[in-house]
Amino acid sequence: MSSFPETLTDRFRRFKHRIYFPNADQYEELATYGQSPEIMMVSCCDSRVDPETIFNAIPGELFVVRNVANLIPPFETGGRFHGVSASIEFAVLNLRVKHIVVLGHSGCGGIKAALNQSAMIQTEAMFISKWMSMLDEARLSVLASKQSATLAEQLQVLELESIKTSLKNLRTFPFVREREDKGKVNLHGAHFDIKTGTLSVLNHSRGEFFPL
Repeated sequence: MSSFPETLTDRFRRFKHRIYFPNADQYEELATYGQSPEIMMVSCCDSRVDPETIFNAIPGELFVVRNVANLIPPFETGGRFHGVSASIEFAVLNLRVKHIVVLGHSGCGGIKAALNQSAMIQTEAMFISKWMSMLDEARLSVLASKQSATLAEQLQVLELESIKTSLKNLRTFPFVREREDKGKVNLHGAHFDIKTGTLSVLNHSRGEFFPL
């Protein structure tokens, strides 16, 4: 039987003494009254990109969903399990969040896999390729419009296009579209550059990303 990682044990003890105990009242309030975040964040599960760290958030401020390449699937009711869709449904209809942010990042492994499908490592179940197939249309568009660009340049463009794709898919959810039309929820796209620490935000009217 494997033992719990010692590094996590040490870090938990530091958290308990340095963060939890000094803020025990806040944690008790969250436990008693529940969460009421105004912002939902859909982010990549990449270990280098942590939304709570990037936005200096405290417990209870962000409702975060993380998956490979920060993708949002289009609305559909077939199949059996819909983790991302269930999270969106809960955030919008139960928590009544006011903002949904799709946060992409530089050097995303999922986007690399989508762009260069021959380099994709996967099992017979093909979980990765099926998931990344959401970007097939965006991938073909980037390859067609950026034929002379380097692989790095194509990757950067697809990272941004993937955020737009997720926002497009998000608007296929009837309850999201309805609340956006009524001004009750706002949708945002953002991209974090790991190397420079730059956060670029999507300007919807121009369809372009601009650094903050």
